Amino acid sequence: MPNGILLALLAYASYSCSDAVIKSLGGQFTVFEIGFFVTLFAGCFLFFTRPADERWRDFWRTKRPWAVQARAWAGIASGVLSVYAFTTIPLAEVYALIFLAPLLVTILSTVILKESVGPWRWLAVVAGFAGVMLVVRPGFRELHLGHLAAFANAFLAATGVILMRSLAQQERRTTILGALVGYGLLFNGVGTAATSFSLPSAGQLIWLMLAGIFTAGGQLLQLLAVKYAPANRIAPTHYSQIVWAVVLGAFFFNEYPDMLTMVGLAVVGAAGLLTMVREEVRLGTVRWNPFTRTRL
Repeated sequence: MPNGILLALLAYASYSCSDAVIKSLGGQFTVFEIGFFVTLFAGCFLFFTRPADERWRDFWRTKRPWAVQARAWAGIASGVLSVYAFTTIPLAEVYALIFLAPLLVTILSTVILKESVGPWRWLAVVAGFAGVMLVVRPGFRELHLGHLAAFANAFLAATGVILMRSLAQQERRTTILGALVGYGLLFNGVGTAATSFSLPSAGQLIWLMLAGIFTAGGQLLQLLAVKYAPANRIAPTHYSQIVWAVVLGAFFFNEYPDMLTMVGLAVVGAAGLLTMVREEVRLGTVRWNPFTRTRL
């Protein structure tokens, strides 16, 4: 189990590095061009990570095509919004809003899946939103469209988790991932053509490739992690990205969170962990955890 937890921590560190690289490219390319190249390079490396009993050429064979496509489009929209958020507002604020996803899953599960939610999980929802208010502080600080994009990202991630609950036991990983990569290339390619295309220099291409490699590396490390430890033991490592957001934001972007922001981030993390604990007590597993994240 320690090996699995370590691999999961490395996976989320890899994802955070990808997000930091994307942030550094802000202003150099449109969100669509960044999304296109990151998806392209991530897809190239993910091509070699398919399970032994699956084939990529069969990815289009689905049992529930509409649900698969809905999940893919949620991932595409999430990817575009996340690029915009990362390139316009501080890393810590983006993660604080994105980490509302498990709390939004609680809300959506009552509406869509008709699940009963106890007082502890509702307390986690309220605490999580309070933590975000401490980080963002609407009315005391200027809000940007990046904040709205990050919140919409959390909602789409929660929607993706709800869809994955019904797809996980019915569809192949190559089907879910193949649809996400295929639609991502098509959507971002059309968006790039419709806006403006800027030919990357050799140095910029290397950074775009690194973003894709870090994303693919996170996916691969997650696959390895679940071989050594069950998902409900690995799930809490997801919140290590809060630490990475603070560290990477401070060292590379001169983003230094104040004390209220740090408290808010801690509250958001604690609320998410409380949700996981209650899920495990009730179900014996953590069903909401976006272990393979919605976006690339």
